[in-house]
Amino acid sequence: MAAKPIIAAHLINLLTYCVCSSKSYSTEPVPTPTPWPHQFHSILFMNYSGSLQIIDLWYDWPNGRNFNIIQNQLGNLLYDLEWNNGTSFLYTLDSSKECKTSQLEVGILRPNWLDGANYLGQKYVDGFLCNVWEKVDFIWYYEDVVNKRPVHWVFYTGRAAHVMTFEVGAVLEDAKWQAPIYCFEKKEEEKNNKLQSLIVSDS
Repeated sequence: MAAKPIIAAHLINLLTYCVCSSKSYSTEPVPTPTPWPHQFHSILFMNYSGSLQIIDLWYDWPNGRNFNIIQNQLGNLLYDLEWNNGTSFLYTLDSSKECKTSQLEVGILRPNWLDGANYLGQKYVDGFLCNVWEKVDFIWYYEDVVNKRPVHWVFYTGRAAHVMTFEVGAVLEDAKWQAPIYCFEKKEEEKNNKLQSLIVSDS
């Protein structure tokens, strides 16, 4: 008759252990994305429905600037220069001297731009075990569980970035951040044309 109380005691101990283990597991903090370093250089391999690019990315938060040097597969080389005041230049440095300027409502991404992202768990991508987050149904971001470096991200459009290199603290020399003179000449020309159209419409 003594066997039943002993078995019951073991069952109670086992149940207590399971409940305690469950509580311990549930109190583990949910992983959060590592903020971007204030300055870094990264080479990205981009794929958008088979359209391939290599992007040379320079991020420089202290100086309020971000630079994407974009090599299209068997195509042209584009320079996408962004400033924290919302000014953006997209240009070539070849004989075509093409340049398009834009004034955006927001500046470059902040280092903590992933704050508030929704944690989705862990997944292997490109051979790395990654924590995965989703931000406002716009981007899915994959970060190496071990060293906290970004590995991969995918935009809602399907455009995917694979991080090939990630150099923390690397800075591009100041002279390389200067948009070519014809960007400013075209901007002034567009301004004059707009002013001229206003004068004609008012006359």
